[in-house]
Amino acid sequence: MELRFTLLLLVFFFCTAQVSSETKIEEHQVPQVVQGPNRRLLPFVDCGGLCKVRCSLHSRQNVCARACRTCCARCKCVPPGTAGNREMCGRCYTDMRTHGNKPKCP
Repeated sequence: MELRFTLLLLVFFFCTAQVSSETKIEEHQVPQVVQGPNRRLLPFVDCGGLCKVRCSLHSRQNVCARACRTCCARCKCVPPGTAGNREMCGRCYTDMRTHGNKPKCP
């Protein structure tokens, strides 16, 4: 009888530890689902902060930041540095164009 009780107690503690560790993992990850035919999970990207750094040396910071936030929201990526490195975000970032057929993303 005591062996069954001890075994039941160990199983209970094991299950409790398993559930608590899974909830801690889920708290730190904030995935987003992209709507449309290619539904997939994408990581959260702080577009405001990354675009502020990206456009910090630009002559027209507000225009740059607005375009950068649009590109970040669509592509979920902002290249490192204040200029260049656009290819690090892939085709989504490099192929986006304005109505005048100029590169949209800074």
